[in-house]
Amino acid sequence: MGAPSRTGRVKSPPSAKPGLRRRQRRLNIAETVGLAWSSLLANKVRSVLTMLGVIIGIAAVIVMVTIGQGAQAQTDKQLQSLGSNLLFVQSGTANFGGPASQGAGSATTLTWDDAKAIAATSAAVAGVAPVLSSRSQVVWQSFNTNTTVQGTTPQYVPVADFLPLTGRFFNQADLDQAARVAVLGQTVVSNLGLTPQSALGQSLRIRGEDFVVIGTLEYKGANQARDQDDEVLMPLTTMASRIVGINAISGIALNSILVSAKSPDQMDAAQFQITNLLRLRHKIVPSSGDDFIIRNQADLVNAANSVAGTFTALLAGSAAISLVVGGIGIMNMMLVSVRERTREIGVRKAIGARSHDILWQFLIEALVLAVTGGGIGIALGLGISALVGGVLGWPAHVATGTILLSFGICLAIGLFFGVVPARQAAHLDPITALHTE
Repeated sequence: MGAPSRTGRVKSPPSAKPGLRRRQRRLNIAETVGLAWSSLLANKVRSVLTMLGVIIGIAAVIVMVTIGQGAQAQTDKQLQSLGSNLLFVQSGTANFGGPASQGAGSATTLTWDDAKAIAATSAAVAGVAPVLSSRSQVVWQSFNTNTTVQGTTPQYVPVADFLPLTGRFFNQADLDQAARVAVLGQTVVSNLGLTPQSALGQSLRIRGEDFVVIGTLEYKGANQARDQDDEVLMPLTTMASRIVGINAISGIALNSILVSAKSPDQMDAAQFQITNLLRLRHKIVPSSGDDFIIRNQADLVNAANSVAGTFTALLAGSAAISLVVGGIGIMNMMLVSVRERTREIGVRKAIGARSHDILWQFLIEALVLAVTGGGIGIALGLGISALVGGVLGWPAHVATGTILLSFGICLAIGLFFGVVPARQAAHLDPITALHTE
C-alpha cells in the first residue's frame, strides 16, 4: 500500500502504474477483438459475402503473379536451351523497290564462306554453325507434314546444344559427300506417326528426293518464335544441292549463322569481331549500314524478361481491382453496421466507453474482415497456383514476398476502408444514439 495523501486517498506506487496500464490495454484490446468477432458471427452470411471481394482479389493477385513468373521462368529456360553464349547473325532485309520490308533474313547477304571466315579469324568465337532453311512438305507413307527443313554442319550440335535422342547426327563425311540423310525433331516424328526408335532407317520424301533418317533430336520445346522440335536437319551441302539449289553467285547463301562465344565475358568482343569482319568481307563503306543483323542471346533474354515482367504487372494490376471492390464492400458493411448498432453505441458510451474505444471496436471489425478474407484468399491462391502450374507444366513457386505483400494489402484495406465507419461510430452523440430506435 502507498502512503495516504492529504485528501485521504491512497496513492498507488509509481512503479505499479505503468504495469497496470499495460494490463488494462491488453484487456481492452482482447475485449475489443472479442466484441468484433461476436458482431461478425452474429451476421455470418453478410460477413462471408463481404469477405468474398477480398478473398477473390487476393487469390487472383497470387495466381496472376505466379503465372507471370512461371511464364518468365519458362521463357528463360527455352532461350537458354538454344545454347550457351549464343550470337545470332542473320542476313539483311530484302526490299523489292517498295515500302514493305521482307524482314530479317530475307536477303541473301551471308554465305558459307562468311561462316568459315568467322570460325577461322574471330578469336573470341568457340564455334560456328551456318544455317540454310526452307519450309517444305515431308512425306512418309500415308503421313505428311509441313515443317522447317534446315541445312547445317556437324558443328550445329555443340553450338546449339542440340543432341540426338536416338541414332546419330550427320558427320563430316556426310557433309562432304552431300549424303541424303536427315535428323528429325520430335514434333516431326510425332506428326509422321513414328516414334524416336521406329523413325531410324525410314525413308522420307522431301521435294521429290528420298532421305534416310539416321537420328532424332532431343526434346527442346517451343519458344516465342517457333517450335524447336518442328524441324528436319540435313547436311548443308545436301540442302543446297537437293532442296534449294546453289542460291548465290559465289558459294552457298545462308539465312543465318549461329555463333557461340568462348565465354559470357567475350560475347561483346565476339560481336565486335564478327561485325568488323563481315563489313570488311562485304565491302561496306563506313558511311553505310550493315547488310546483316547480329542479335545477342543475353539481349533476347532481357527483352523476354521485360515483356514477361510487364505482362505480370498488368495481370496483377487487373486482379487488384477486385481488391478495391472488396474494400468498398467492407466499408459499406461497416457503415450499415454503425447505423444498425447506433443504440448499442449510445449505451456503451453512457456506461463509460470512450470515443477511441468505439473507434477501435469498429476498426478492428474491419481489420478482422480483411485479414480473415485475405488468409482464405492466400490459401485459395496457393492451391490454384499449384493446379495451374501442374496443368501448364510451369514452375508454380509462390515467392514469400508475394504472400507477405498480399497480407500487407489486406491490413491496408482493413485500415483504409474501416476508418470512415469507425470515425462515424466514435463521433456519435450518446444522447442522440440512446434515443434512436
